[in-house]
Amino acid sequence: MNTDKIEGKNAVNEALSSGRTINKIWLLKPEGGRRLEPALAKILDSANKKGIVVTRAPRNVLDKLSETHNHQGVIASVAAHDYADLDDIIENARQAGHAPLLIALDELKDAYNLGSILRISDCCSVDGVIIPERRSIALDSMVAKASAGALEYVPVARVTNLAQTLRNLKEKEGFWVCGTDMDGEVSYDEADYTGSMVIVIGSEGEGIREGVRKCCDFMVTIPMTGHVNSLNAAVAAGVVVFEAVKRRRQGKNS
Repeated sequence: MNTDKIEGKNAVNEALSSGRTINKIWLLKPEGGRRLEPALAKILDSANKKGIVVTRAPRNVLDKLSETHNHQGVIASVAAHDYADLDDIIENARQAGHAPLLIALDELKDAYNLGSILRISDCCSVDGVIIPERRSIALDSMVAKASAGALEYVPVARVTNLAQTLRNLKEKEGFWVCGTDMDGEVSYDEADYTGSMVIVIGSEGEGIREGVRKCCDFMVTIPMTGHVNSLNAAVAAGVVVFEAVKRRRQGKNS
């Protein structure tokens, strides 16, 4: 059985009560306009109060998702690793004596991409990664496997609204926000990455959303001369982040 799923009324209710980080809950959708049974209604109420995404699904969908074959009408997807507090990430970096370097991922969907970016972050000593709560891959067992252990060393913060988080970092914490886009105005190897910095990576295929783009102070691009005019999100992150770390190191030593 995968460690990133909890099944059954008592098990899910205990996970909610204990404060376990839950990514999503699938809840049985009653047939024929019937009401939810009390135990499931209690889970729904608790999930709503905690802001957890709940999907109402027919029994056949739950049966396909279930690995125990005894889901009792509820399955929860739980984090393979606890999320970190963004304020703690920033404070830890400053306590260590350096300006924080963060990566923000705008609705990344692929577990392999997130796992690879966590590996890149560990290699580059990035202080933390930010992901949004909704429409984004979460910390599940697939991500943990793809990260090849990096998940244990790179803190990941999950936020309700990525655009608002970026605005807060700029206004309250003095961060600069660098976006990545094939139509960016600055080549990635000519940008200034010094100071407290967030590098934003867009989702596969769709890039950075307009609301998040407006939060960026500048956009960098990776010049390409081949036949394919775009890079995998993790590859693009690797190119930009390694360059950012090199330039930050040069600036510190100059």
